[in-house]
Amino acid sequence: MTPPTGRWGIAAELRPLAGGHRNRAFRTIGLPQDLVFKSTRRPAAAVEWLLPVQALARACGLAVPHLRPSLAGNLVEQGWTCEDFLAGNPFSGKEMPAILPMIRQFHAAASDLPQRPGFLSSQDLIHQTCGGDVDLAFMPARLVQACRAAWSALPAGPQTVIHGDLNPSNLLHCPDGGIALLDWDECRRDLAQFDLGQLAPPSAVEHRALLAWEVACSWAVEPAHARALARRLAPAQPPARIR
Repeated sequence: MTPPTGRWGIAAELRPLAGGHRNRAFRTIGLPQDLVFKSTRRPAAAVEWLLPVQALARACGLAVPHLRPSLAGNLVEQGWTCEDFLAGNPFSGKEMPAILPMIRQFHAAASDLPQRPGFLSSQDLIHQTCGGDVDLAFMPARLVQACRAAWSALPAGPQTVIHGDLNPSNLLHCPDGGIALLDWDECRRDLAQFDLGQLAPPSAVEHRALLAWEVACSWAVEPAHARALARRLAPAQPPARIR
């Protein structure tokens, strides 16, 4: 399935982009400003919610691709979005702590924004079942218990909007010397540790909470990945020996 580029009035060569595990992405070639078309599972309201979030990130010094509305004024058309293509050199893992000041500034600026439509935070999911990519109803009871215990163990603190997927593949050194932050698909309101724990070595409690989130949000969309991680979160118990 290819994106409906005509909905944006675009006629250009498309090349697939590698790296996406949950969504497909294509880049245009040869336009004055090349674009990226991405498949999305998000409803329009959840994509529109990103506009003020990304504006705050830009105000904090991060380069963020602008979402492009279609000719009809929609950010989502037939399950696809369109945004500017940003060029740059990828980050390495050891460079991740360098963006901590900007991410902390972004967290402070976004602290009063509401939850993303259809999403729940880790703390909400201690008592509720389904939000965003997480649906605990489809997970084994022992894993649900392990996830909730991991999130409950996090120190209590204020929530803010987080990017949710801070890893080197989503960060670029731009030609002008700036830093670009890509792929806001997992953005939501939650505890800041879910971002900060990806930029500097997390505590044991934070590491377990991040692992639990990755298992839960991947269970339906990346099942093999989720089940491999689940063995670290809650190892299967051997069958009881009959005496």
